[in-house]
Amino acid sequence: MVKTEVYIQEVQVTENTITAYLTDGRIISVPLVWSWRLSDATPEQRANYEIIGDGEGVHWYDLDEDISAEGMLYGVTWREP
Repeated sequence: MVKTEVYIQEVQVTENTITAYLTDGRIISVPLVWSWRLSDATPEQRANYEIIGDGEGVHWYDLDEDISAEGMLYGVTWREP
């Protein structure tokens, strides 16, 4: 198995999903409930993000939330502590 690097170029958060557009052309989407912080956030808070680590992940400043491309791709969920 050949492992390729996974990088996000754009992200979109709706009231139901987190969708990442990857630099290699793939689009991955996970349910919004995978991130309790994003689930509880306002649309404005969801829109205030930055792609970090040259595309390795996304950080939401208002929520102190980080989601990685690999986490989305391989099914790592984020649960409320």
